[in-house]
Amino acid sequence: MEPGDALGIAAQIAVALAGFAGVVVVFRRESIHEWSPADKLRLRFLLTNSILPLGLCMLGLLLLTIKPMPPGIWRWCSGFAFVVSLLFAITMTKLFSRLDLRQIQRKRATRFVSYLFGTFGTAAILLQLYNAVFLGAFWPFFTSIIFQLVTAMFQFARMILLPPE
Repeated sequence: MEPGDALGIAAQIAVALAGFAGVVVVFRRESIHEWSPADKLRLRFLLTNSILPLGLCMLGLLLLTIKPMPPGIWRWCSGFAFVVSLLFAITMTKLFSRLDLRQIQRKRATRFVSYLFGTFGTAAILLQLYNAVFLGAFWPFFTSIIFQLVTAMFQFARMILLPPE
C-alpha cells in the first residue's frame, strides 16, 4: 500500500472516531459538565487520540503533494509527531496526576491498561525520535498514527461499555 493511501484511510478512521465522541456524549444521561473527572479525562483522551492522528495524516498528505517528493519527508513527519506526541503525553500525565489515583486505579484492569498503553505510547514516541534521526522511513511514522487510533478506539469502547464513574 502506498503511503498516501494509508494516510487517507487513517484520516477517515480518525474523523469517524472524533465523530463517535459526539455519540458518547449524546448517549449519556447527564450533561458533560456533570461527568466525573475520570470520565471527562477519558473523553479528552478519545478526542485527542482521534484529532492528533488526523493532523499527522494531513501533514503527511500535504508533504506528499510536493513534487519531487523531498527525501526527508518521513524524518520531518516523525520529528513533528515526536514533539506533538511528547507534549500530549506530558499534558495528559499532568491531568491524570490531578485526579484521585486511588479511586481510578482501584480496579486492577484499569491499572494494567494504564501501564500497557503508557508503555506502548512511550515506545511509539521513542520510535518517532529514532525515525527522525536515523531511519527516515514511512512505517515508524505510520506506527504512531496507528497507535493513537487504537488508543482512541479503546477509549470509545470503554466509554460505551463501562458504566459512568
